[in-house]
Amino acid sequence: MSTQGRKRPKFLGPMVAVAARETGSLFRMPVGWVVMALFAFVTGLVFVTSTLIPSQPATMRGFFALAGWLLLPVTPAITMRTFSEEYRSGTMESLMTSPVSEWAVVLGKYVGSVAFVALMMIPSLGLLAILVGVASPKPDAGPLVAGYLCLMLLGMLYVAIGMLASSMTANQTLAYLGTLFALLLVLMLPAVPLERAPEWLSRAVGYVNVHARVADFSRGLIDTRHVVFFVATSAMCMGITWLMVTARRWR
Repeated sequence: MSTQGRKRPKFLGPMVAVAARETGSLFRMPVGWVVMALFAFVTGLVFVTSTLIPSQPATMRGFFALAGWLLLPVTPAITMRTFSEEYRSGTMESLMTSPVSEWAVVLGKYVGSVAFVALMMIPSLGLLAILVGVASPKPDAGPLVAGYLCLMLLGMLYVAIGMLASSMTANQTLAYLGTLFALLLVLMLPAVPLERAPEWLSRAVGYVNVHARVADFSRGLIDTRHVVFFVATSAMCMGITWLMVTARRWR
């Protein structure tokens, strides 16, 4: 069979186009550069205060242990406009009436936002280079790889939560605040005392304990259960987002 007779899947092409549009729009707007600058500043500050400590072992464990908080102020700014801006400007209607499925739009925006998060993390590799350059002995590669994997998995989850919030309102400010409070709830829920709570509630809170999962990654432990948790929870949020977008299309 000749390659000319093969057709690109109708889903993949539109999804890639939406993803490229989403990532490019963040670089064309000041908010994208502000987010990258803010993340670089926060990571640099945490690195200096938790990693470059005289007479301490060369490790970024303390840095990665704060991964949940590092992405907290910047991820809502990335996702707040994914759907809210489309609703406000009226471009969502034209996008939905084009020959593009809802899944292509939702996944395209998700992939584009996650790609921006990955690009945002690239400057932090300079911090790693500094640590390797000044440390003796050199830090182990395993915890470093696990730490950056943790950052990406957290970014995927945060983006999914942020897009869900953005799909519910045409107001970017509400989308930002909704994402911020939702992430704060996820991060602070395990600290709630549950001594008198039912056993099923304690188990549920323990299951969504992001800090415990991040702590394992920061020690260099890549547990497949943690990976499944982040991927499955992100997929669940994206499924709800698809339902929200589909409901708006047929409203």
